Amino acid sequence: MAFSKKLFSVSSLCLVTSCSSLSGHQEASVMDNVAKPAIYVFESDGNGFNTKTVFFDSGKEVVAFDAQFTPDAAQKALSFLRTKTASPLKYLVVTHPNPDKFNGGKVFRDAGAKIVESQASANAQDGVHAYKKYFFVNIAKMFTDQTYPQPVKADIVFTDTYTIRLNSAFTVELHELNKPGVSSNQTVAFIPAANALVVGDLVHYKAHAWLEGGIQSGKPVPTLLSWKQILKKLSTDYNKKNPIVYGGRGQDVQANVAFPAQTQYLQRAEAITKDFVAKNDEILRKDSQKAFAKLTHEFEVAFPDYALSYMIQYGIYGLTSQMMAK
Repeated sequence: MAFSKKLFSVSSLCLVTSCSSLSGHQEASVMDNVAKPAIYVFESDGNGFNTKTVFFDSGKEVVAFDAQFTPDAAQKALSFLRTKTASPLKYLVVTHPNPDKFNGGKVFRDAGAKIVESQASANAQDGVHAYKKYFFVNIAKMFTDQTYPQPVKADIVFTDTYTIRLNSAFTVELHELNKPGVSSNQTVAFIPAANALVVGDLVHYKAHAWLEGGIQSGKPVPTLLSWKQILKKLSTDYNKKNPIVYGGRGQDVQANVAFPAQTQYLQRAEAITKDFVAKNDEILRKDSQKAFAKLTHEFEVAFPDYALSYMIQYGIYGLTSQMMAK
């Protein structure tokens, strides 16, 4: 796994936030619950992989999506939430089995949330945790065995679909897609009251994608074809509703922009990487870090308006390894 310890040298996370609501981007008072449903978005800095936690506030209850990479980042996300609303936190939804989505789960549970995830995510969690812990403890040496975050089991596990029914009569509709995409499986959440679709890292609009692949049997397995098939299905399923898509990183944008853009990105990313591997096999084998830096630069040139190029630097090893093995 090709991360650099240098990336994580910042001592604390910073808050980069956005807020949107049905009432025209009006922020709620900390002392009073919002009058209408609203969505708030917290984003960590690079130490937390710029991971977003999306909060849906019904006006009476809050549902959170994705728990951040560390307990510290999770606590900052909850502190951010309290600057927006006093509504109690009731649920945390894990969109897929990556550590930046589930590592902070205990913090959310301690704050009152029931953790909800699909059976597919629950089945994958232990294997992903072991793989990632080994890297961060033994290779990056960012943690010790004792300090690496320990994930918690979900309170509610579902197979294909699950509807969260809130006291306000609003609902959150969860769908496990049961196909690999950015990870070994994907859960998406549709919020009818906000016409919003939360998709985790399936979409990074105007930000580079994480191309490591899902962790399966102790190794990364990129599945770009399946990922593109998922995007096509979501585009078809939500064509008429055209919801705002809240991805794991990048900008929030309507579905009729988000899904085609992500598909085009993956197609071009595959072509760039395939061409690079064909021309740079020797340097990839002798000095992978130098090769990844060079490939990252090619992505920066190809996508000059995309943020978070470190996603390529530290995640591209999965895709290059797969292509080199063919």
